[in-house]
Amino acid sequence: MPISQTEHRFPCAQCGASLRFVPGQARLNCAYCGHEQPIPQIDDDTRLTALQSLDYHEAVADTLPPSELEETRVVHCDTCGADVQFEANVHSADCPFCASPVVTDTGINRHIKPQAIVPFKLSEAQAKHKMKDWLRGLWFAPSALSKYARSTGHLNGLYVPYWAFDVATDSQYTGQRGTYYYVTVKGSDGKTRRERRTRWSAASGKVSRQFLDVLVMASNALPRANIRKLEPWTLADLQLYSADYLSGFRAEAYSVELPEGFDIAKQRMAEQIEADIRRDIGGDEQRVSSVSTEYDDERFKHLLLPIWMAAYRYRGKSYRFIVNGQTGRVQGERPWSWPKIAGAVLAGLVILALAFYIAEMGGF
Repeated sequence: MPISQTEHRFPCAQCGASLRFVPGQARLNCAYCGHEQPIPQIDDDTRLTALQSLDYHEAVADTLPPSELEETRVVHCDTCGADVQFEANVHSADCPFCASPVVTDTGINRHIKPQAIVPFKLSEAQAKHKMKDWLRGLWFAPSALSKYARSTGHLNGLYVPYWAFDVATDSQYTGQRGTYYYVTVKGSDGKTRRERRTRWSAASGKVSRQFLDVLVMASNALPRANIRKLEPWTLADLQLYSADYLSGFRAEAYSVELPEGFDIAKQRMAEQIEADIRRDIGGDEQRVSSVSTEYDDERFKHLLLPIWMAAYRYRGKSYRFIVNGQTGRVQGERPWSWPKIAGAVLAGLVILALAFYIAEMGGF
């Protein structure tokens, strides 16, 4: 069965202009005539029933039902590697992830449909305010960056693809339990004191955990460490996927395939599994020697999560500032002003020299 390719357009019923989703509100708005169109909502019980995870192994084997797949027009940025969806009438644009000019093509991407979306809560103005506060707080930033914080214009509203994994794990481990005890020792000065020692004993066992919604960004276009610092996301706000929420925004197609995403999820789960093991070992200290984890009932969801982003070029290099479109958390890359750093170091040396001089003069 062929996969359908659909173009979503939302013309205003009054003037024909394109409607745009209003962050924080379940409606579309026309910027020209003010006409509003509500987005149909469903109750929580229906939403939770409809939002079902998919079988990981079926997806890897490419045996998902055709209804779970779609084709979209995707443009690849050779500079940062982003795969961004553009509307059919757009023929050239700057990459929203790195500000590099890209020329659109007609490449068609066949992929797993998004099942759910966290709609934007923050407006562009609110996100810009958050970003400006963050930029102003940077130490030793170039003056050009401070100027950018004052005068920056447009932010890009983007939906970033995520995998959310549900997995049952059983982990066998070996390690050691450390228990503190104290002894009294005599020092070289003849005085006695108590010293803490650790008695180690072998430990082994098994821990199990049901992981739900382990989030992995399904893209390499943004620094993964920065994106993690935008967490947590409130998945209680998830809505069933509707193109209405994308109206006026861009969405990135996933470039991290499911197996790679699952490997990243395993790394995240390993952090929690080790914490579970340390609690299971007990004692005052723990050493974990080996862990063998089995995974079962692996399922996933394809989600779209909102970010506001600005790409800023300074001395030929691209820097990105990212705002969580749901919570307002800010992360980003930043250049350093080496003249400012050198000036601060020099000022510090002058202050130290002055303090030393005053101390010396006071000694006479």
